[in-house]
Amino acid sequence: MTEKQKRDAGQIYNPNYDKELGLELVSCKDKCHKYNQLLLADSDKRAKLLDEILGSHGKNTIILSPFLCDYGYNVEVGENFFANHNCVILDGAKVRFGDNVFIAPNCSFYTAGHPVSVTERNKGLEYAYPITVGNNVWIGGNVTVLPGVTIGDNVIIGAGSVVTKDIPSGVMAFGNPCKVYRELTEEEMK
Repeated sequence: MTEKQKRDAGQIYNPNYDKELGLELVSCKDKCHKYNQLLLADSDKRAKLLDEILGSHGKNTIILSPFLCDYGYNVEVGENFFANHNCVILDGAKVRFGDNVFIAPNCSFYTAGHPVSVTERNKGLEYAYPITVGNNVWIGGNVTVLPGVTIGDNVIIGAGSVVTKDIPSGVMAFGNPCKVYRELTEEEMK
């Protein structure tokens, strides 16, 4: 198996000297750099670059600069998506956002992680587990979402949270580690 095939299968892989992954990473980083240099008034150019960077996106996709991701093609965004400044997506695995997702500034979504074993970690080995964010989700400022996490529909993640485990639908959750605080009412979910 290639390192990319190992990565896509959720196995430990070594991205450090793999030519295929290296070229993909550099290409995406260059596109993100170009995107981040454009003025907001250059909406047509920004939209065209997002088409090249992201795997897919729906209508009304707004991502404010600076925006960084690793490969881009693993990021899938639904309708009415808004990401504020300093959004970072390490997308070695799929990162899927549903419809009506709002992300505050300085949020990070990390599919990449490293082995606990010092020997393996020092070799530069890593893994990538997918992240899924449902529909109608608001993620507060300075939130970090870790590998393998699923956030359900109709969820609010409070500012400063570190989301280490799945969050069910219809709740407000916050903290480090992020935990469910309470269920949202029917009125709040309208």
